[in-house]
Amino acid sequence: MRALLIALLVLVGTTPAATADPDRHPDRGPVLRAMTFNIHTGIGADGALDLDRVAATIRAARPDVVGLQEVDVHWAARSGFADQARELARRTGLRVCFAPIYDLPGDPRRQYGVAVLSRVPVLYAVNHEITRLSTQDPTLPPAPMPGFAEVGVLSPLGLVRVYSTHLDYRPDPAVRAAQARDTQAILAGERGPKVLLGDLNAEASAPELAPLWTVLTAAPTGATYPAQAPVSAIDHVGVSRELRVRSAAVVPSLASDHRPVLVEVARG
Repeated sequence: MRALLIALLVLVGTTPAATADPDRHPDRGPVLRAMTFNIHTGIGADGALDLDRVAATIRAARPDVVGLQEVDVHWAARSGFADQARELARRTGLRVCFAPIYDLPGDPRRQYGVAVLSRVPVLYAVNHEITRLSTQDPTLPPAPMPGFAEVGVLSPLGLVRVYSTHLDYRPDPAVRAAQARDTQAILAGERGPKVLLGDLNAEASAPELAPLWTVLTAAPTGATYPAQAPVSAIDHVGVSRELRVRSAAVVPSLASDHRPVLVEVARG
């Protein structure tokens, strides 16, 4: 799969992002706090647009890195044509790398995709292509499209490759299966510790996700969707063999139609 360097939208919020403190848990050694959060373009479980609620949920969790899905950048009226990536960076004081899936003409350009927020220094950012079935043109067959973010961060655990992804939502698992194979191939081609953060739109045990678990271990989490009364565990964190999950929890929040997942990761 072809990869594009993200037009480095590595932004800093209103306060500089601090270097992670490796002594946060001195009795247990350094950890990386990682969150995955499908923000539903800032629209909460009550149907109201409120990006402040999303930012407050993130700040309260104190993550080092956050994988975001369903992020609008000047995309549509539903989000006030706001640059949600930049706004969340500003409101949380974190760096952000945005990886568009769709990038349409406009002034400014209309974009929609995934992002990574980071409290720790960002060394590089890449926007990988994986198989997608377009939501903008139903006549198109599945084809490689961007929107699989990889961000290298200098964390308390050293260099960690952090990925944010959003897999296909349709009941037919065929596209998700192709996406899982594409993702596995990308991850298998990279060395070192890796953390995958994403809305995979399937339970971890779904057959179409099996390729992922050949290179990652899924964190044990609970149901995340719908946020009001979750019944489906579709938001996941996976870690490579160099790492292990010390703790994992679903964060109670109604800031989106999904609840976020927060994990603490240590060296294996």
